[in-house]
Parts: sequence; structure tokens; C-alpha cells
Amino acid sequence: MGLLENKVAIITGSGSGIGKEVALTYAKEGAKVVIADFNEEALQVTVGEFREAGYTAHGVKVNVVNEEDVKNMFAEAISVFGQVDILVNNAGIGDNMQAAANVQDETWNRVMDINVTGVMRCIRQALPHFEQIGGGIIVNMASLSGVAGGRGGFTYTAAKHAVVGMTKNVASHYGEMNIRANAIAPGNVETGFSAKMTNIDQFGMKQALRGVSYMTKSGKPSDIANIALFLASEQSSLMNGTVLVADGGWSAY
Repeated sequence: MGLLENKVAIITGSGSGIGKEVALTYAKEGAKVVIADFNEEALQVTVGEFREAGYTAHGVKVNVVNEEDVKNMFAEAISVFGQVDILVNNAGIGDNMQAAANVQDETWNRVMDINVTGVMRCIRQALPHFEQIGGGIIVNMASLSGVAGGRGGFTYTAAKHAVVGMTKNVASHYGEMNIRANAIAPGNVETGFSAKMTNIDQFGMKQALRGVSYMTKSGKPSDIANIALFLASEQSSLMNGTVLVADGGWSAY
């Protein structure tokens, strides 16, 4: 029997990258997975791949900034699978490494909307359902930028610190209801995330990468997915409000 046998998991931003790897890892361990992504083409391809491999998957297009989309995501998951046991808040975007003096309002608003407000909306929707069914698990994708000050752009750093704070707050307030919230703080992971950035702030990039020579190695999506599996399973039953840094020791220097 798998670690997540018959559990139902929603993973936002799971059409590709780390989110897709998390969904695949959960599915291999017996979970029924909801592939939730803004990119409808990517999510449908992923759902098709999962079903072809014999896994139980359902796709939902969602913009986590939109309250109605988030409500629909949960309603559809519950309609199809009966309940939701696990929420992985993985959807997020970067800020082009903009330093504090160079932050553009448009960048600030978009990153905060998706990386902070989107996480809040999903958590807010999940908690009453978790209370109703007697418990649930939240895994938030933070970042090394959420526990260190100088590894990313100003807005992204602020957003991921907010994710860490929300994680600890939920764990503190809802732990007695058998609801656990933990976060993962990856360092550099080979996903092409940084390659998608345009108009990079050269000063911000230079400052953020000052310690990169001390990084032992980059991670792979599977490295993060294995941690997400641990946090979603009963193997981590005593962990609540924890932020697990996964950076190969980069932040230890």
C-alpha cells in the first residue's frame, strides 16, 4: 500500500515543473491527484500522461488569483473524488530579480497576487473542508528566499517570507483540528524557472548570486517532490509549522 493510498490531493501549478513531479510522486503512492494549472494545454497533457500510466487524475484550469476559480477548483475536486485531503500550494512566478530600488508596481502587484494572495485563497478554501472531514494537510512551496534575505529579488523575497508566515500561522491556529501546514524552501532547482525571466535586473541578479560559488549542486524536481511526499504522509505526523530548506547546503555557508 502506498503512503497516500486513496488520499485526494490538489496541486496548483502542476501542469509542469516541480508541481507536476509532486503530482506524479503522489500518484505513484496511491493518491488521486487534481492537476490544477492556469495553462490548460499543459494540464490536459499531464492528465493524459497520468491516466495512460494508470494513475487517477483530474484536471482543472485555475487562476489562483481569482476567487471563483479557486472555489470551483475545490468544488470540482470534491464532486469528482468526494473530498480533498491534501493541498499543495505550488503555483508561483518570479520577479525578474528586481532589486528594491528598481521594483516596478506591475511586478510587485502580480507577484504578490499569485505568490501570496493565491496561496491565501487556496488555504482559505481548504480549511473549512478540512475541519468538516476531520483534518487535512497543506504543503506550501516557499523558497530559500523565504528564509534568507539576499538570494532573490525584493518582491519574490517578500512574497516567500509571507508564505512562510502563513504556514506557521495556520499550523499554530489549526493544529488542534488535525490540520498540518508545512513548507518547503528549495534553493536552485533545475526547472527552467529562471530561464523564463525576462528583462532581468542586472544589479539584483548580481547581488543575489554573490554566494552561488558555495552551492554544492542544483536540485532536481524529484528531490523536492520526495520532500513534499514526506510532508503529506503520516511519516511526518509530528511536523507542523516547519519549513524544510532543500538547497544542498547552500545557505549553510
